Amino acid sequence: MEAERLIALGRHALAESGTAQDIVAEAWQTQALAQAVGSRLALCGPQELRGEARGLSEIGEYPAVWGAGGPRAARLTEVADPHRALTALGELLGEVGIALVGVACATDEEGLYWQCIEAIDATDESGDRVRGLLRRLAVRDGERGRPPDPARDRATPRREPSC
Repeated sequence: MEAERLIALGRHALAESGTAQDIVAEAWQTQALAQAVGSRLALCGPQELRGEARGLSEIGEYPAVWGAGGPRAARLTEVADPHRALTALGELLGEVGIALVGVACATDEEGLYWQCIEAIDATDESGDRVRGLLRRLAVRDGERGRPPDPARDRATPRREPSC
């Protein structure tokens, strides 16, 4: 399934979360999706993104809260438009962070509070990586608008693997 579609499913699932535990579970679903998008871009994305994408793929260890269906991220098959997917992922991470802060502030349960704090940390770090990837894309796209550089044009172009 394409990344933007999975992100939309995550956004819908977060909006439908009825309990604090549901919100925490959706936070980890989103974290798993961020890692999967990072892995996909590290393998098949634009060359300029691969190092930063690898960093996104390695953020956070999450508990096994998937239930019978497993993580939605396992259904990721492609990132057709990295800019749009990363923008949508960044928005979802922001929404998850806000929801987690709400749960952490409202709970009297110490265990749930610390689960939220751990998930907030992972979400925040993933959001930072996503913003870094978007900045790299902006720089790359800005370079495309420049006049040709003869020294750069002589270099052999790199082929990206097809995935």
